[in-house]
Amino acid sequence: MSDATDVRHDVSAVRREVSGRTLEAGEARVVTISRVYPTTAEDLWDACTSIERIPRWFLPVTGELKVGGSYRLEGNANGTIQRCDAPREFAATWEYGGEVSWIEVAVGAEGEQARLTIVHIAHVDDERWAMFGPGAVGLGWDLGLYGLAQHLATGASVDPAQAQAWLTSPEGVAFLAAASDDWCRASVAAGTPEAQARPAADRTTAFYTGAEPPAGS
Repeated sequence: MSDATDVRHDVSAVRREVSGRTLEAGEARVVTISRVYPTTAEDLWDACTSIERIPRWFLPVTGELKVGGSYRLEGNANGTIQRCDAPREFAATWEYGGEVSWIEVAVGAEGEQARLTIVHIAHVDDERWAMFGPGAVGLGWDLGLYGLAQHLATGASVDPAQAQAWLTSPEGVAFLAAASDDWCRASVAAGTPEAQARPAADRTTAFYTGAEPPAGS
């Protein structure tokens, strides 16, 4: 799907940020990822909200994509659309593995291009955070934003078999490792000690690439 030069471009094209938020039920961790695409805001919104287009770059989806409607991403999360201000932003629950978190998705024009921003909010789980850090969620979104770039570049659907093969290719592994490093830096910038953030990032990289985690991590 790409060579080493493209991998460096795709990783550096993404902004990654880690922060916190106070919810009614307590403190939450917030992972924010965004990227600018060479298309219009209208087209980007359509790519992210059309039940016909989402499977072309992300995952097959079923449900009613409207406020109050539910959705299900095949083999992944499901949830409920909580609010929508088309064609600018929507929010939904993200229910996976028996846990509920929340996503906020925004699209906006940026010059002659358009930026997609995804904010993922989850209640604090200190043990899991210490083990894997923000990359556990962040790398999944990295792969989604990368698939979206491929789709918008050609208009074609991303082939699932090719995408899976790319993940284990040298380029795919390099992409995941570089993006994981960036999430580590974002975690440190948010106040996580380097001595904790680096082993967590190494474990997350190993999980996504199928490699053995470094000794002592």
